[in-house]
Formats: sequence, C-alpha cells, structure tokens
Amino acid sequence: TANFEFPLITKAGVRLDVLLNATTRRDEQGNVIGVVGIGQDITGRLAQEREYTRLIDTANAPIFGVDTNGRVNVWNQCAM
Repeated sequence: TANFEFPLITKAGVRLDVLLNATTRRDEQGNVIGVVGIGQDITGRLAQEREYTRLIDTANAPIFGVDTNGRVNVWNQCAM
C-alpha cells in the first residue's frame, strides 16, 4: 500500500490536488495482476494548511506548538 499526492487537471482545466491510496492485486502465485486505488480530493485541505501556515508566520505574537512530551516543536518568527 502506498500514498501519492499529485495534481490532476480536469477536462474543464481546473487543477485538483489528489491523494491516491493504492495497493497491488495479486494472483494465487503472488504475481501482480492489477492495482486497486482510492483517490481523494485534498485541494481544500491543502489550501487550509497553506492559509494556517501563512497566518502563523505573519502573526505579531509568538506562536508555538508543543508535542505530547512537552517539547516545543513548531514556532513562528516572533517566538524566536
């Protein structure tokens, strides 16, 4: 099983970002006979992630993230 992110252009010329989860199909001898995949439109999610990153990077206040062990693992320029 593998995951791939890639752009897809629709017939109308619209770009979509797609997450494809794919795995091989095998016969009784273990030979690959095909692929089964599921694609998901992640265009909106990626746009939200970019906006979130932009807001954090341009904030006028220190913003930082802490992992489950209490260690700071993400911060913006104001937190430095």
